[in-house]
Amino acid sequence: MKRGPTGLPAWLVQRAGALYLLLFLVFVLASFALAPPHSRAQWLQWLAHPAMRWALAIFFVALLAHMWVGLRDVLLDYGKPVRIRPYLLAALAAGLCALGVWATFILLRIPT
Repeated sequence: MKRGPTGLPAWLVQRAGALYLLLFLVFVLASFALAPPHSRAQWLQWLAHPAMRWALAIFFVALLAHMWVGLRDVLLDYGKPVRIRPYLLAALAAGLCALGVWATFILLRIPT
């Protein structure tokens, strides 16, 4: 019996992304509860740390991947008529790519 493709990779991407998003938000909330930045200089110093920049970059990648899987599934399930689905998926991909470029631009503009 031949088996078709399963949704397991997409499911794993979405769940792993959700887990990272949750852990990152808990970390940010805890760090702000313990030592909140009171000035712009403190905020920029917190953001300029290399580990924080990497954590933010991974956050944006996880967020965009999570959004892609969820919205793609919604479009595949509810995008009617079927012939417009490729256009909807292309628009979604373009929008998420634009958000990724914007997030990259923001991360690169953080002074070191």
